[in-house]
Amino acid sequence: MARTREFDTEAAVTAAMQAFRRTGYGGTSVRDLAKAMEIGSGSIYAAFGSKEGLYLAALDLYRRHYALPFIEMLRAGGDARETIRAAFAAVIDEVTCGPGQASCLIVGAAMERAHSDAQVAERLRATTQLLELTLFEVIAEAQGRGEIPADQSAADLAGFLAMTFQGMRVMGAINPDRAALTRTAEVALNCLR
Repeated sequence: MARTREFDTEAAVTAAMQAFRRTGYGGTSVRDLAKAMEIGSGSIYAAFGSKEGLYLAALDLYRRHYALPFIEMLRAGGDARETIRAAFAAVIDEVTCGPGQASCLIVGAAMERAHSDAQVAERLRATTQLLELTLFEVIAEAQGRGEIPADQSAADLAGFLAMTFQGMRVMGAINPDRAALTRTAEVALNCLR
């Protein structure tokens, strides 16, 4: 008879996700994960198969808790420029929350694991493609309404903005200067005029 899992999987994966955000995949041992999750390392292997399996579960949870709500914020409607401005403000808030702020798991995974793990790369590709597609839809609809000039490709603008969002997360991790990040956001928003 199989043993019943004796821990809250969602809470455990959330704790692992936060550990990976703080110290990355390579900097987080199974022992660190077991301590953060408040379970034995054997339970990690039983539930997730491996550290890699737990990392994939953490990426999936990150997508649900952070990436998809960000996408929904962009899809909320209203003035496209103001919606995108609010999205930039959310990113700036995220990266300037003070010392010890955990990094974006998607950016961390891209830098640390995407080149060597096809499953990680596929998850990152799907998430970033969804961001770019959402931005494309927001921009194309705004161009159709005459809110944003149609003299530039909506696809090119969406790609540029997606890169800017992720670049701000990287630069914010290096130097969380709110004023500098806000100026960058304003420069990016100028491409929508």
